[in-house]
Amino acid sequence: MARTKHRLGDRKEGRLLRSLPGFAKFIPFIMPQRDDRQIFYEESFEITELDRFLRKLRVEGYKGIGILHFMIAAYIRGVSRMPGLNRFVVGRRIYARDNIEVVMTVKKALELNAPETTIKVIFEPTDTILDVYRKMNDKIDEIKSSDEDNNTEDVANFFARLPRFLIRFAIMILRIMDYFGWIPQSLLNASPFHGSMIITDLGSLRIGPVFHHIYNFGTLPTFIAFGAKRHAYELNRHGQMEDHKYVDCKFVLDEGIVDGHYWAQFLQAYRYMFAHPEMLASPPIRVVEDVD
Repeated sequence: MARTKHRLGDRKEGRLLRSLPGFAKFIPFIMPQRDDRQIFYEESFEITELDRFLRKLRVEGYKGIGILHFMIAAYIRGVSRMPGLNRFVVGRRIYARDNIEVVMTVKKALELNAPETTIKVIFEPTDTILDVYRKMNDKIDEIKSSDEDNNTEDVANFFARLPRFLIRFAIMILRIMDYFGWIPQSLLNASPFHGSMIITDLGSLRIGPVFHHIYNFGTLPTFIAFGAKRHAYELNRHGQMEDHKYVDCKFVLDEGIVDGHYWAQFLQAYRYMFAHPEMLASPPIRVVEDVD
């Protein structure tokens, strides 16, 4: 995403939004913690068209492309049209993030005691579902094939070796540094708590989605969880029974970055993309920039 010239008050990962209405700027003072502002939404999306679209892509050679790639691509397309989704609140101020950073937890193997790690993938608002497929697979393959820890694990392992009182002190210092925008870029790159959105695919575990809280520490404003595909038999308008497939999704959203109407518009657009997934195979015609 295009970065405007740096100005006083901007942060490494985003620019301060100065032209927001006074009430929007006031919200982080009324509700200073992210869990004060979190709102919950759930919906079951019909995936008949999406299944057909994904099967077509697999036949074309995109082995393993699935709902996870679509969910991320749909979020990115939402940001391209509604850039307010990619804001974050920290230090009682609202910022527009410079890029789209998606966070996800990955197990190195589907075994009970297999280690897990967190990955962060950077996207552009012009990315298609095929770009998402490539970038996600590259990052996941890199993690699963490596015997070494990634940056996130290195930082966590360092802190875990400290005495408890030092860990508490270090976290307190990190919170202060985050408040003022002093955390080094290297730590921001490794932090699973700083990003645009975090997503979890519980369908891979064959269970339904959960409402997962968003973290007070860091900048993540959106948590999306989705579950396994399910079938439902429903009557059509002619009174005939039809088999429909759904995926259940749950969203936890930070009301501090945009208001409820803005979120509703995004969720309506998200639903539309499930019915018209082919639109994500090509870049958006236009990318909307956030306000100044």
